[in-house]
Amino acid sequence: MHRILYISYDGMTDPLGQSQVIPYLIGLSKFGYEFHILSAEKPDAFAQHQNEIADLLAQHQIYWHPVEYTKNPPLVSTMRDIRKMKYLANKLHQQYHFSMTHCRSYISAFVGMMLKKTHQVPFLFDMRGFYADERVDGGLWKQSNPVFKAVYKYFKRKERHFFNGCDHLISLTENGKETIDALNFKSLEIDDITVIPCCADLAHFNPERVIDEQIQSFRKKFNLRESDFVLTYLGSIGTWYMPEEMLDFFAELLKSKPQSKFLIITKDNTDLMKAQAEKKQIPQEKIVFTSASRDEVPIFLKLTSISVFFIKPLFSKKASSPTKLAELLAMGVPVVCNGNVGDIDRIVEANKAGLVLHDFNPETYREIINQLPELLQTDPSHLRQVSNELFSLKEGVSRYLKVYQKLIQPK
Repeated sequence: MHRILYISYDGMTDPLGQSQVIPYLIGLSKFGYEFHILSAEKPDAFAQHQNEIADLLAQHQIYWHPVEYTKNPPLVSTMRDIRKMKYLANKLHQQYHFSMTHCRSYISAFVGMMLKKTHQVPFLFDMRGFYADERVDGGLWKQSNPVFKAVYKYFKRKERHFFNGCDHLISLTENGKETIDALNFKSLEIDDITVIPCCADLAHFNPERVIDEQIQSFRKKFNLRESDFVLTYLGSIGTWYMPEEMLDFFAELLKSKPQSKFLIITKDNTDLMKAQAEKKQIPQEKIVFTSASRDEVPIFLKLTSISVFFIKPLFSKKASSPTKLAELLAMGVPVVCNGNVGDIDRIVEANKAGLVLHDFNPETYREIINQLPELLQTDPSHLRQVSNELFSLKEGVSRYLKVYQKLIQPK
């Protein structure tokens, strides 16, 4: 029995842990691996979901060792959390003698590097993205502040340490892999990097599971007629996304398709976006703002004509793999998106899954809108097949399995 210590600074009681960690570990556990999860749990989410997550993990013989996530004071609390996780990881290894650590993102990598240095435990660095650059690009570590400037430099040094010290590295994108390889790290060869994008549960995002009664109920509730052309945005509207530019695109769409509605599905505060829409003189009745449970999302996507998402094309986004792309294609929904973000250009264009723009201006929007009739002829089953080949949970588990076998059972 090979025991794996999976380390995550994201909590298992968070939505991300439930969608992007636990399903993979359940799949991998079927191949004879015993998983121990060391995660930092936010107190409110932990109190609300602790029992259900504990029960789910226990059903699959996955052992859970949570510590409390602390938010304040900034930076200092993170270093305290790292110390807590290092202490517990060392204690757990003395008891279970792990064959490998699987570290999700940079904070967890501090713990994996410690176990490798002190106990020679193989270290898999699942980097997720360029952490320090994301903090800067997202405006969280403003470089005009000398403290944050020093913190950025510290994490960039640690990044090199992690890249050189890991036994294998996971990148979400080919673009990220190429960027890392071009830096010529001494201990990291191109074969030591595996690309595994954010995957989706295709059993959940399955258009055949949505029944007509649900569709008609939602049409009535949200005043969406069958003749409406429904442009949908799904997900967060903060930090990386470009809500104002998406509103500009919709305003241009209304000129050629006056029967259009913009369905915005988000759990974020929408006050700013509503104010922007009003400023752009977009009629209030043309935009529907709503949040949705996980079970409701596939129903909304069945009402969708096309989906739009614009992401800021920054350096850190070279390693970005938006889960929404996998979910939309799984539901047979074509996309309009921008390039220079992760592998989106390659995936969408190579598979004829949507339209990609590179400039944000009315002329470019009109060019895209003129191509929509052809895009709408895309067979939804083709899009689902693309999602199945590139983003299925089964494919993600298969790629992780090959890495595990390489690190734990080398030839």
